[in-house]
Amino acid sequence: MNKSLVNKYNIAGPRYTSYPTVPYWDVETFSREKWKSSLIESYNESNSKEGISLYIHLPFCESLCTFCGCNKRITKQHSVESPYIKAVLKEWHLYLELFDTKPIIKELHLGGGTPTFFSPENLKLLINGILKASILAPEYEFSFEGHPNNTTREHLQALYDVGFRRVSYGVQDYNETVQRAIHRIQPFENVKRATALAREIGYTSVGHDIIFGLPFQTIDHIKETILKTKVLLPDRLAFYSYAHVPWIKGNGQRGFDDSNLPSAEVKREQYELGKELLAEVGYHEIGMDHFALTTDALYQSAINGNLHRNFMGYSASKTQAMIGLGVSSISDSWYGFAQNIKSIESYYNLLEEDTLPVFRGHILNAEDLIIRRHILNLMCQFETSWTTDYLWFNELPDAIIKLKEMEKDELLKIDSNKIEVTLKGRPFVRNICMAFDVLLQRKKPEMQLFSMTV
Repeated sequence: MNKSLVNKYNIAGPRYTSYPTVPYWDVETFSREKWKSSLIESYNESNSKEGISLYIHLPFCESLCTFCGCNKRITKQHSVESPYIKAVLKEWHLYLELFDTKPIIKELHLGGGTPTFFSPENLKLLINGILKASILAPEYEFSFEGHPNNTTREHLQALYDVGFRRVSYGVQDYNETVQRAIHRIQPFENVKRATALAREIGYTSVGHDIIFGLPFQTIDHIKETILKTKVLLPDRLAFYSYAHVPWIKGNGQRGFDDSNLPSAEVKREQYELGKELLAEVGYHEIGMDHFALTTDALYQSAINGNLHRNFMGYSASKTQAMIGLGVSSISDSWYGFAQNIKSIESYYNLLEEDTLPVFRGHILNAEDLIIRRHILNLMCQFETSWTTDYLWFNELPDAIIKLKEMEKDELLKIDSNKIEVTLKGRPFVRNICMAFDVLLQRKKPEMQLFSMTV
């Protein structure tokens, strides 16, 4: 990796799990009623054709990991499980009241927090409650995030019994110094055990999450982690950059100094080394910071052009409507976004009043929808085009001009009606997307809102 390119393009920028990005949502004109109308429109268009997706946020953790930017509640009191599950099911039933037909569930994902904080019995209770008034799509996919230290055989079996076939484990790094800094101590043997258990029970896709750019992390640490990962050979990998945003995430990311973090140049070296080592055993880069073996559905989806990206990250299939349940969850109707309130107590209070616990959102206008498509194309297929009026927007010529410098740096190719990201340019796809982000261009943030792109 050319260090001059790293220095040139290492700026703060969105990860584009949505467009518009959250800081640019028009929250002033948003309302619950507009959100409901947006979702009903999307549901009526798409449920019978492709079904819907569900994301369920389970926020509880027994200890704080200092690298984490997710919404969480730290507690060792497992009495919190039952009230939370009842609240999530109440929220689900409020959504069901909006629909004239039974929803067809194509995808369901449990995130957190730590989903395996919950007992196997309570997790089954939750999923069975969701499925009671639903229909399963022919090729549905259920997945969850597991903590290697507390994911038991009972957890895996209980979730397998209600339809789960994919699990991802948060590994981050195997070095003890790094693990102590991020307060995530988990020996390799724990990850090995959890991975083997999932495969023994019958899970068809086991994923690992690895992070580069962590405090005190060196090139040798990345090499050690990747070499151990190659021994277990997970079906897919998220190998992504640590997003250091303590000004947004609060004290959770203030357990170390900025000086303890690797430089931008070292971070890119970490990533390039990891990518090289992964390629040696058959992993393919299928999207920004994501890798998969050829046998995994994520790889097949990338090859077939069906790869999708939303608030859950990359997905092997697309549904137009995604409903987020639980505190802080974000829903996506394609025509609008809605985020749930972040306080558990306020979440409970709103549900007791039979009110959807949404506190902010954005309804997309015609321009938003066009730009969203371009950014999604770039993030999932590393190319986009404007061969029809449907994909044209007024500021597209300005975006092309901004990309000329990147073309000189061989990061992309610009044709008369198409842009294609080169292999050299893939690490900078966030920068490329920023040229299309007219809201970001019109109003540059006065303070840093996003993590660095490198």
